Amino acid sequence: MSLTGDIKDLLEADTALMAILTGGVHDAVEISRQLTPGAFDANNEIKPCALVKTGTETAVHNKISAMQTSLTIYFYQRTGYTVIDVALARVLAILNLYHAVNIWEIEFNNEIARSTDDALASSLAVQRYDVIRKR
Repeated sequence: MSLTGDIKDLLEADTALMAILTGGVHDAVEISRQLTPGAFDANNEIKPCALVKTGTETAVHNKISAMQTSLTIYFYQRTGYTVIDVALARVLAILNLYHAVNIWEIEFNNEIARSTDDALASSLAVQRYDVIRKR
């Protein structure tokens, strides 16, 4: 399985997070009505949801058999930040310093807590992590 799929599964396993992200956690190219229809309600308005994406993999210099991958999670809700704020805190609690068999560590990097996505006309927040894992 892919790193994005593993992270998506980890987040989806948290019932408290899924209770607030009613539009789900996705690992698509983008949040859109075509690619992630579950992220939208019957009126085609975005529900609180998250998008998991990974970036470039780089070598970890002090570990021969390890690589570092950037992980970005985008959080959406129609208006305001009440759900996003709770989701940001919950995901940080789940992921920061997380360890698993093939993941040595996930470490929080930075956050953009309050922004907007003009294309979706929605509130947006972004969290970035560094994932150190086996090659």
